[in-house]
Amino acid sequence: MSKLNRLAINEEGFIFDPDTGNSFTVNQTGLLIIKALKENKTEKEILELLKEEFEVEEKEAQRDLIDFMEQLKLYGLL
Repeated sequence: MSKLNRLAINEEGFIFDPDTGNSFTVNQTGLLIIKALKENKTEKEILELLKEEFEVEEKEAQRDLIDFMEQLKLYGLL
């Protein structure tokens, strides 16, 4: 099972990892990214979702995605 799939996530951005007991919160951008990753969306698909949902340019969406993915790596979730 993917590390992301084990996470419990609520609509307010509270995330709980039952394997480690760690919890953290994310903003709406992070919530969209995590949900999309759990649905096995590609980075390109996630970029499109970010641009549509938040009405941002490609560069901003790409920067947000890269930054968030780095945070997930730091937490050991990717």
